[in-house]
Amino acid sequence: MSICSPNYLHDAHIRFALRIGADAICEKPLVINPWNLDALAELERETGRHVYTVLQLRLHPSIIELKRRVEGAPEKIHSIDLSYITSRGRWYAVSWKGDQEKSGGIAINIGVHFFDMLQWVFGAVRELRVHLLDAKRAAGTLRLERAIVRWFLSIDRGDLPESALSQGKSTFRSLTMGGQEIEFSDGFGDLHTAVYRDILSGRGFGIEDARPSIELVHAIRTAVPVRTACDSLHPLALRVIERNAR
Repeated sequence: MSICSPNYLHDAHIRFALRIGADAICEKPLVINPWNLDALAELERETGRHVYTVLQLRLHPSIIELKRRVEGAPEKIHSIDLSYITSRGRWYAVSWKGDQEKSGGIAINIGVHFFDMLQWVFGAVRELRVHLLDAKRAAGTLRLERAIVRWFLSIDRGDLPESALSQGKSTFRSLTMGGQEIEFSDGFGDLHTAVYRDILSGRGFGIEDARPSIELVHAIRTAVPVRTACDSLHPLALRVIERNAR
């Protein structure tokens, strides 16, 4: 069994693993471009081996409970705000992570697990709008089957809210539904162990599980940002736009 990283080598490493008769476990993202998934699926069929990926948020107890709540009211459209800021130094821009051809950009690097989780809980994408997209941040709105999501991703310390700065934190993570916080900050340490246990037990997440999030982050990466009314913007995105306009 082969385990592979970093992003731009995932496809090549997975192919190598399958061709030598091994299954492959691949961290996020499985691949950068969605069309590579079809080729990997074909190689799975040819070799009889399997590709597994790590979608650990699907095993988080708080996210599982959230999914149950949403499925209990299937007609309701929820209002979601997702914010994730994780500060990165100058090294980021000059490393392979700062090269979109190698990393897939910020939506993949720090967002792919969240986009997988959102679709797993709230259903498929119906509409995507991107409001901000640069080397340090991305923001927009998603209309899913059972939610309207305002999302904001950033690696810029300057985007941290005052509540995080006052506590000396370099990372801010928030998921709210209807204005109420969904707490899922704890419990991350055991999630990878749970994923690997599932794989070794003959279960695990595969290519088709990963496809919706890979297609979405690729759409974000290739989108042209659009202007929109202020009330449609994520509050942190609005703050960035107003700051840049001064």
